[in-house]
Amino acid sequence: MAGLNDEINRRRTFAIISHPDAGKTTLTEKLLLFGGAIHVAGAVKSNKIKKTATSDWMEIEKQRGISVATSVMGFNYGDYKINILDTPGHQDFAEDTYRTLTAVDSVIIVVDVAKGVEQQTRKLMEVCRMRNTPVIIFVNKLDREGRDPFDILDELEAELKISVRPLSWPINIGAKFKGVYNIYENSLDLFTPSKTQVTERVEIDNIADPRIDKAVGEKDAAKLRDDLELIEGVYPEFSTEDYLAGKVAPVFFGSALNTFGVKELLDCFVKIAPSPRPVSALERTVEPSEDAFSGFVFKIHANMDPNHRSCIAFVKVCSGRFERNAPYRHVRSGKIMRFAAPTAFMAQKKSVVDEAYPGDIVGIPDTGNFKIGDTVTQGEELHYRGLPSFSPEMFKYIENTDPMKAKQLEKGIQQLMDEGVAQLFVNQFNGRKIIGTVGQLQFEVIQYRLLHEYGATVRWEPLSMFKACWIESDDPQALEAFKKRKYQFMAVDRDGRDVFMADSNYVLQMAQSDYPAIRFHFSSEY
Repeated sequence: MAGLNDEINRRRTFAIISHPDAGKTTLTEKLLLFGGAIHVAGAVKSNKIKKTATSDWMEIEKQRGISVATSVMGFNYGDYKINILDTPGHQDFAEDTYRTLTAVDSVIIVVDVAKGVEQQTRKLMEVCRMRNTPVIIFVNKLDREGRDPFDILDELEAELKISVRPLSWPINIGAKFKGVYNIYENSLDLFTPSKTQVTERVEIDNIADPRIDKAVGEKDAAKLRDDLELIEGVYPEFSTEDYLAGKVAPVFFGSALNTFGVKELLDCFVKIAPSPRPVSALERTVEPSEDAFSGFVFKIHANMDPNHRSCIAFVKVCSGRFERNAPYRHVRSGKIMRFAAPTAFMAQKKSVVDEAYPGDIVGIPDTGNFKIGDTVTQGEELHYRGLPSFSPEMFKYIENTDPMKAKQLEKGIQQLMDEGVAQLFVNQFNGRKIIGTVGQLQFEVIQYRLLHEYGATVRWEPLSMFKACWIESDDPQALEAFKKRKYQFMAVDRDGRDVFMADSNYVLQMAQSDYPAIRFHFSSEY
């Protein structure tokens, strides 16, 4: 099927990840601007312009100026179809980001030139390394004072544990910033501080071209030539194979807010980034070019449209062609389903699609059939893996403050837990509901969304808890004995699995040494 292979080869599906405030959402917007997908970028920080960032559409995101849910945007750029997943940078939503990384073929990491590599970026890089995901680094905010570019490169190598290779190079920084020399294309881009217009490009033949001296001044031109000589001497020549194998990260410099250096990044990205890759299922490796459709749910979002209490399951197409209204099998339940209104996304704007190809993300309206990690196929029993839930680090009892709204609360908790933003445990001793999250901010988001989307009011009660561990054993008697002994600390998760709620590290270590027949797991995918 030549048609299918052509569609696969032109797809580029990637996530943009970074620490909060490095400029990830701004970069996403500017990429959309070049793709003609939006015509005016929302000035995220400015209150004078009431257009908030296209990809941050939930009410709470507009108030806080941060992204709390992964958003999906697709657009065409030249001959390529690009799917961007803009992820939350805030560490309280790391789990959403980890899952998103299972649905992409490559990643762009945004680093703030003044702050360098921050902790959240390190963690996300570990996930990329585990999966050998190719990474491109964009060093942002060059129009502000920051660190020396060579220092930044050293830090990237040391902190992210990956070799780097600059493919563009800045001429000065901050107030004196004059532009970027594009090593990949051998061209010079001059910087004009403007959020609306794209930069001026000076046509040059090579680095010795006197037009460079004229454009940036002799002193800066001389420094640029010295820097480039040093780069050629220190860093090996760029190899696309090493990038695709996850061994080397190309580095670009620019200023997303001023739309500078973004087009250069995009032009290089579409040429070198991988098209959809084979995906491992438990049964076998699935090639994107297979005729039969298969895909998995990596995210569920409740209430994309507050007028309709519906959820949307985000399905990443792994192989074959997805068609509207075709009968597909939901592997976990064995049901055959037809999807009458699958959608493609442009942030919150959705449009119904008739077909989708590997690498695409399709939104399927969900009335409670789907869970994160579910596989949908044309009939084959396939189970895609690698969608972990990590053990939460913060726990609170959730209490209903309005008994008349018990039903709304029940539905709200169920849908929000389906999204995977937090986990629900029920204490076996007193039957109380416990919500576990990886960060404090999620409690606020849950409370806010329960009130505004479901009309349910709740209060949180503190619970001092160290870790929730999933437990299992090959010895049923040992398991029973453990559960009896620890019955005050036992809970079940939404799938009815046993969870031990350890209130301190010491208690957990003692339990592990006293009960050798029990296995303790810190991620739900065991």
